[in-house]
Amino acid sequence: MTPILDHILRRAIGRIVHKGSLTLIAPSGQRMSFGDGTGEPVTVRLTDKRAVLALLTDPDMRLGELYMDGRFVVEQGSIYDFVYLMLREAQNRSHPLPARLIDRARASLRRFRLRNLPARSKRNVAHHYDLDGRLYSLFLDADRQYSCAYFQREGQSLEEAQAAKKRHIIAKLRIEPPHRVLDIGSGWGGLACSIAEAGAAEVRGVTLSEEQLAYARARPKGKAEGHVHFDLTDYRAVEGRFDRIVSVGMFEHVGVGSYGAFFRTCHRLLADNGVMLLHTIGCSAEPGFTTPWLDKYIFPGGYIPSLSEILPEIEQAGLFVTDVEVLRLHYALTLRSWRERFLARWDDARDLYDERFCRMWEYYLAAAEVAFRCEDLVVFQIQLARRNDTLPLTRDYIGRAEQAPAAARTEPDMPALKHAS
Repeated sequence: MTPILDHILRRAIGRIVHKGSLTLIAPSGQRMSFGDGTGEPVTVRLTDKRAVLALLTDPDMRLGELYMDGRFVVEQGSIYDFVYLMLREAQNRSHPLPARLIDRARASLRRFRLRNLPARSKRNVAHHYDLDGRLYSLFLDADRQYSCAYFQREGQSLEEAQAAKKRHIIAKLRIEPPHRVLDIGSGWGGLACSIAEAGAAEVRGVTLSEEQLAYARARPKGKAEGHVHFDLTDYRAVEGRFDRIVSVGMFEHVGVGSYGAFFRTCHRLLADNGVMLLHTIGCSAEPGFTTPWLDKYIFPGGYIPSLSEILPEIEQAGLFVTDVEVLRLHYALTLRSWRERFLARWDDARDLYDERFCRMWEYYLAAAEVAFRCEDLVVFQIQLARRNDTLPLTRDYIGRAEQAPAAARTEPDMPALKHAS
């Protein structure tokens, strides 16, 4: 059995890896070399025969589990180096037939599985966001922005890029003093406070995370004091009308089966001359499925949508798409910063949880970064309105607003064309 298993393993890896320098040590002790010898060498070891079978049959699920359990060991390089090498090389290779069949089955079931009703949404959020808050302080910026940063230049720090992200979003919202703003999925409250500081009269943040809510309510508000408040509320239960709606890093948890409900709710809540900004991870290819390991261990109920899944639901809800921006490698840079910071605080994370948890999070951050570098993951910023004449005719106002407060503009915006009466 062992020689046959080694042969199958060699063929499976060999058909993927043509460049680079990978050494794989089988449980039998057999050392297998792959690639053309270029680049930094990576050496990995599988500890037992069942680990080999698991990796061959379902790598999307089992690689992460094997690494967590110490049955897939990286002896040279890092788990990031291995995943990067494999996904980089797999881009132009066809997957084996069994893997393709499993992928198709998972993709076809996504709509039936991903209908996140309120109770399920609350459980899904608690799984990830109600972890010990000290964990997130180990690798996030001081404002606890847990979404894609906006890198405007090479070498920009994570703190600078996260502040730039908030300015970019606020500029697209065109905040004015009378505005009431709803932040759906307000996290630890940083964006809501910044929107209030930008001049909004009232900002309401809603979240399903009890940990995040407690932090947001306790954080210093500064100039936002009295203008921002947070509630433990499902977005579907919100009442009232808002001049602006923003949602950052939350739509990934809505579930493809609930997109219609999400945008109908936003249409109901948005004022007639209102503007909404949706910031979400997206897929630049055709619809797929959530990696099963990520669904089980990190983001249960999560899903990364394609534009072809989002736009029809927006249209059916009666909203206008006024602008779409695609941020490509920004999240890869964000995740690199998070991963480096997490690894530097490994001992602190282990003290909060344990070694297996640390390996799980290292794998999560590494695999996510590689997906943004090598696969089709991007970030969509979709600007919406109830009317097509709400915003200026050109998008120059966005850049100007990022550079200076609204009161300091030196050029008037080109107004939207009004309907002739």
